[in-house]
Amino acid sequence: MSNVAAILLAAGRGTRFGEEPKLLARVSGKALVRHVAEAAVCSTAHPVIVVTGYRAEAVEAELEGLPVRIVHNPIYADGLSTSLKAGFAALPPEARGAIILLGDMPLVGGDLIDGLAAGWHDRGEPAALIPTLDGRRGNPVVISRALQAAIEGLSGDVGAGPILRGRPDVVEWPTADNAIIQDIDTQEEFGQLRI
Repeated sequence: MSNVAAILLAAGRGTRFGEEPKLLARVSGKALVRHVAEAAVCSTAHPVIVVTGYRAEAVEAELEGLPVRIVHNPIYADGLSTSLKAGFAALPPEARGAIILLGDMPLVGGDLIDGLAAGWHDRGEPAALIPTLDGRRGNPVVISRALQAAIEGLSGDVGAGPILRGRPDVVEWPTADNAIIQDIDTQEEFGQLRI
Protein backbone atom coordinates (compact mmCIF):
# COMPACT_ATOMS: atom_id res chain seq x y z
CA MET A 1 0.00 0.00 0.00
CA SER A 2 1.25 3.48 -0.84
CA ASN A 3 2.09 5.82 2.00
CA VAL A 4 1.56 8.80 -0.28
CA ALA A 5 -2.03 9.93 -0.76
CA ALA A 6 -3.44 12.30 -3.36
CA ILE A 7 -5.47 15.36 -2.40
CA LEU A 8 -7.34 16.84 -5.34
CA LEU A 9 -8.45 20.40 -4.62
CA ALA A 10 -11.75 20.90 -6.45
CA ALA A 11 -13.64 23.35 -4.26
CA GLY A 12 -12.90 26.79 -5.70
CA ARG A 13 -15.07 29.04 -7.83
CA GLY A 14 -12.48 29.80 -10.52
CA THR A 15 -13.85 33.32 -10.95
CA ARG A 16 -11.36 34.35 -13.66
CA PHE A 17 -12.86 31.68 -15.91
CA GLY A 18 -16.21 33.45 -16.19
CA GLU A 19 -19.77 32.33 -15.51
CA GLU A 20 -19.30 28.67 -16.41
CA PRO A 21 -17.88 26.61 -13.51
CA LYS A 22 -14.27 26.01 -14.56
CA LEU A 23 -13.85 22.50 -13.20
CA LEU A 24 -16.98 21.37 -15.09
CA ALA A 25 -15.76 22.70 -18.45
CA ARG A 26 -15.54 19.79 -20.86
CA VAL A 27 -12.57 18.79 -22.98
CA SER A 28 -12.35 15.53 -24.92
CA GLY A 29 -15.79 14.62 -23.55
CA LYS A 30 -14.90 14.94 -19.86
CA ALA A 31 -14.90 17.67 -17.23
CA LEU A 32 -11.49 19.14 -16.37
CA VAL A 33 -11.75 17.77 -12.84
CA ARG A 34 -12.40 14.23 -14.11
CA HIS A 35 -9.18 14.26 -16.15
CA VAL A 36 -7.18 15.07 -13.01
CA ALA A 37 -9.07 12.55 -10.86
CA GLU A 38 -8.52 9.77 -13.40
CA ALA A 39 -4.78 10.50 -13.46
CA ALA A 40 -4.68 10.26 -9.66
CA VAL A 41 -6.66 7.02 -9.63
CA CYS A 42 -4.27 5.51 -12.21
CA SER A 43 -1.26 6.41 -10.06
CA THR A 44 0.15 4.62 -7.02
CA ALA A 45 -1.11 7.39 -4.72
CA HIS A 46 -3.75 6.09 -2.33
CA PRO A 47 -6.28 7.07 -1.29
CA VAL A 48 -7.40 9.77 -3.70
CA ILE A 49 -9.21 12.43 -1.66
CA VAL A 50 -11.23 15.02 -3.55
CA VAL A 51 -12.11 18.22 -1.70
CA THR A 52 -15.29 19.79 -3.09
CA GLY A 53 -17.04 23.05 -2.30
CA TYR A 54 -18.48 25.28 -5.03
CA ARG A 55 -21.06 23.40 -7.10
CA ALA A 56 -20.16 20.30 -5.09
CA GLU A 57 -23.01 18.12 -6.35
CA ALA A 58 -22.16 18.80 -9.99
CA VAL A 59 -18.43 18.21 -9.41
CA GLU A 60 -19.12 14.99 -7.52
CA ALA A 61 -21.44 13.81 -10.32
CA GLU A 62 -18.55 14.19 -12.78
CA LEU A 63 -16.48 11.84 -10.61
CA GLU A 64 -19.13 9.13 -10.51
CA GLY A 65 -17.69 5.62 -10.68
CA LEU A 66 -14.15 6.60 -9.66
CA PRO A 67 -12.68 5.15 -6.44
CA VAL A 68 -12.20 8.51 -4.75
CA ARG A 69 -13.07 9.75 -1.29
CA ILE A 70 -15.13 12.93 -1.35
CA VAL A 71 -14.55 15.49 1.41
CA HIS A 72 -16.87 18.49 1.31
CA ASN A 73 -15.47 21.83 2.43
CA PRO A 74 -18.44 23.99 3.51
CA ILE A 75 -16.21 27.05 4.03
CA TYR A 76 -14.48 26.89 0.62
CA ALA A 77 -15.32 30.57 0.04
CA ASP A 78 -12.84 31.44 2.81
CA GLY A 79 -10.01 30.45 0.47
CA LEU A 80 -7.72 27.70 -0.75
CA SER A 81 -6.19 27.15 2.69
CA THR A 82 -9.50 25.76 3.98
CA SER A 83 -9.53 23.07 1.30
CA LEU A 84 -5.90 22.15 1.93
CA LYS A 85 -6.70 21.77 5.63
CA ALA A 86 -9.79 19.65 4.87
CA GLY A 87 -7.73 17.36 2.65
CA PHE A 88 -4.99 16.88 5.23
CA ALA A 89 -7.56 16.24 7.96
CA ALA A 90 -8.94 13.37 5.84
CA LEU A 91 -5.59 11.59 5.39
CA PRO A 92 -5.47 8.04 6.72
CA PRO A 93 -2.96 7.29 9.50
CA GLU A 94 -0.57 5.45 7.17
CA ALA A 95 -0.16 8.40 4.79
CA ARG A 96 3.25 10.01 5.36
CA GLY A 97 2.77 12.54 2.58
CA ALA A 98 0.26 13.86 0.08
CA ILE A 99 0.47 14.94 -3.53
CA ILE A 100 -1.57 18.12 -3.86
CA LEU A 101 -3.38 18.14 -7.19
CA LEU A 102 -5.25 21.08 -8.66
CA GLY A 103 -8.53 20.43 -10.44
CA ASP A 104 -7.63 22.78 -13.30
CA MET A 105 -4.48 20.93 -14.45
CA PRO A 106 -5.86 18.23 -16.77
CA LEU A 107 -2.52 17.48 -18.46
CA VAL A 108 -1.03 16.03 -15.28
CA GLY A 109 -0.80 12.27 -15.77
CA GLY A 110 -0.39 9.25 -13.56
CA ASP A 111 3.27 8.85 -14.58
CA LEU A 112 4.07 12.37 -13.35
CA ILE A 113 2.28 11.69 -10.05
CA ASP A 114 4.21 8.44 -9.62
CA GLY A 115 7.49 10.16 -10.48
CA LEU A 116 6.86 12.79 -7.82
CA ALA A 117 6.02 10.17 -5.19
CA ALA A 118 9.16 8.18 -6.04
CA GLY A 119 11.26 11.36 -6.05
CA TRP A 120 9.94 12.28 -2.62
CA HIS A 121 10.84 8.85 -1.23
CA ASP A 122 14.26 8.82 -2.96
CA ARG A 123 15.17 12.18 -1.42
CA GLY A 124 14.39 11.05 2.11
CA GLU A 125 10.78 12.30 2.34
CA PRO A 126 11.56 16.03 2.68
CA ALA A 127 9.06 18.63 3.92
CA ALA A 128 8.04 19.14 0.31
CA LEU A 129 9.06 18.14 -3.20
CA ILE A 130 8.30 20.74 -5.87
CA PRO A 131 8.57 19.99 -9.59
CA THR A 132 10.46 22.47 -11.76
CA LEU A 133 10.64 23.06 -15.50
CA ASP A 134 13.65 25.09 -16.63
CA GLY A 135 13.95 26.48 -13.11
CA ARG A 136 10.28 27.47 -12.85
CA ARG A 137 8.31 25.86 -10.01
CA GLY A 138 5.01 24.17 -10.75
CA ASN A 139 2.42 21.70 -9.47
CA PRO A 140 1.53 19.15 -8.18
CA VAL A 141 3.63 19.34 -5.01
CA VAL A 142 4.30 16.54 -2.52
CA ILE A 143 3.92 17.72 1.07
CA SER A 144 5.01 15.75 4.12
CA ARG A 145 2.47 14.81 6.77
CA ALA A 146 4.94 16.38 9.22
CA LEU A 147 3.73 19.81 8.02
CA GLN A 148 0.08 19.18 8.94
CA ALA A 149 0.23 21.36 12.06
CA ALA A 150 1.70 24.23 10.02
CA ILE A 151 -1.02 23.76 7.39
CA GLU A 152 -3.65 24.01 10.13
CA GLY A 153 -2.30 27.47 10.87
CA LEU A 154 -2.88 28.77 7.32
CA SER A 155 -5.79 31.06 6.53
CA GLY A 156 -7.26 32.83 3.54
CA ASP A 157 -6.72 32.19 -0.14
CA VAL A 158 -3.24 30.70 0.03
CA GLY A 159 -1.79 27.27 -0.56
CA ALA A 160 1.23 25.84 1.23
CA GLY A 161 3.61 28.46 -0.21
CA PRO A 162 3.88 30.56 2.99
CA ILE A 163 5.00 27.58 5.09
CA LEU A 164 7.38 26.21 2.44
CA ARG A 165 9.16 29.48 1.57
CA GLY A 166 12.76 29.58 2.74
CA ARG A 167 12.79 26.08 4.27
CA PRO A 168 16.02 24.14 3.68
CA ASP A 169 14.08 20.86 3.61
CA VAL A 170 12.05 21.80 0.51
CA VAL A 171 13.51 20.00 -2.49
CA GLU A 172 13.12 20.85 -6.16
CA TRP A 173 12.53 18.03 -8.65
CA PRO A 174 13.46 18.93 -12.25
CA THR A 175 11.24 17.52 -14.99
CA ALA A 176 10.70 18.08 -18.70
CA ASP A 177 6.92 17.65 -18.32
CA ASN A 178 5.12 20.87 -19.37
CA ALA A 179 2.02 19.73 -17.47
CA ILE A 180 3.42 21.13 -14.21
CA ILE A 181 2.98 24.72 -15.41
CA GLN A 182 -0.21 24.36 -17.45
CA ASP A 183 -3.21 25.25 -15.35
CA ILE A 184 -6.43 26.66 -16.76
CA ASP A 185 -7.49 30.01 -15.33
CA THR A 186 -9.22 31.74 -18.25
CA GLN A 187 -11.44 30.89 -21.20
CA GLU A 188 -8.51 31.78 -23.49
CA GLU A 189 -6.24 29.23 -21.81
CA PHE A 190 -9.04 26.67 -21.98
CA GLY A 191 -9.42 27.35 -25.71
CA GLN A 192 -5.74 26.56 -26.26
CA LEU A 193 -5.90 23.29 -24.30
CA ARG A 194 -5.08 20.12 -26.22
CA ILE A 195 -5.54 16.74 -24.58
